[in-house]
Amino acid sequence: MKLSVLVPAYNLQDYIVPCLLSVLEQETNFDYEVIVCDDASTDDTAAKIAQIAWLFPLKLRCIYKTSNAGLAANMQTLLAACRGDYIAYMDGDDLALPNKLQTQVDYLDAHGDCHMVYHESDMFDSVSDKTIKLYSQEFYNWSYIPARSNIEHMIKFGSYMQASSAMFRRHNHLLDTVAGDCKIIFDYAFYILNAGFLKANIDFIPQVLGRYRIHENSFGQQTSRSFTRREQSLQDIELACHLAKQFDVSDMVIAQGIAHHQFAAALYFLARNEQALFLKYIELSAAQQWFFNDKHQLAYELRLQPKQLLQDKL
Repeated sequence: MKLSVLVPAYNLQDYIVPCLLSVLEQETNFDYEVIVCDDASTDDTAAKIAQIAWLFPLKLRCIYKTSNAGLAANMQTLLAACRGDYIAYMDGDDLALPNKLQTQVDYLDAHGDCHMVYHESDMFDSVSDKTIKLYSQEFYNWSYIPARSNIEHMIKFGSYMQASSAMFRRHNHLLDTVAGDCKIIFDYAFYILNAGFLKANIDFIPQVLGRYRIHENSFGQQTSRSFTRREQSLQDIELACHLAKQFDVSDMVIAQGIAHHQFAAALYFLARNEQALFLKYIELSAAQQWFFNDKHQLAYELRLQPKQLLQDKL
């Protein structure tokens, strides 16, 4: 089997059918499987999956859990079931554009020194279907990301790779790539761990081959509305950075990555006039007197003047 596409699903009745069809209807010159695992959804997700399975009995493999175990356990189930030489991940509310699978497989076939490849995705509003922006090339740190990146770039500069855009080579540690202690953000640790086990060269395809759906119940939107979720997300991100130590990533790189993520959290709270949390995270981010950029240093120096920072549109 050339490729396995893994799709975890939970309460996605409005999105799972277009997601699965976008992958299953791809034209390729190789065999691939799509494995979807429903984590005991309380809506009609399982029934929707079953309808699609009837149409694609040879290509779609369905797993239905009888009790909800969470995304980490769902991913363990999917990874244990997959058979492909290459592995791709899809969030159950995202879309694959035509030729996504063929383009990425062709790239990995042609570049033996590349271990993970990701493509550009357009972020779109689920209601209007209008593009909001490009995920990677309009990422705020994109100027720091080379065409071929590695685990250190992932740690230092954050999630420049949209979760449903990546494809990577199979390796012997697949079941060790799920960080079970993460509560909200799983994909960041997942790709750091895969990059570490693969000692990966990570290449970028600038072609838009996927669509990242933004809707009110998506993880990102829920986090943007909740201070508690934003703090938990930061804890998950910091955990992911620490996990890289097993791959001989230096303490300095890990510390710099964590400081950068703390700075990003500080800006989130600054923009929402949550001054106590802004002060907490900007001070944590500067604990070692290392600054990600000039804006980071300015934010720290003016940390007791948040109104000035907001006026300056930091």
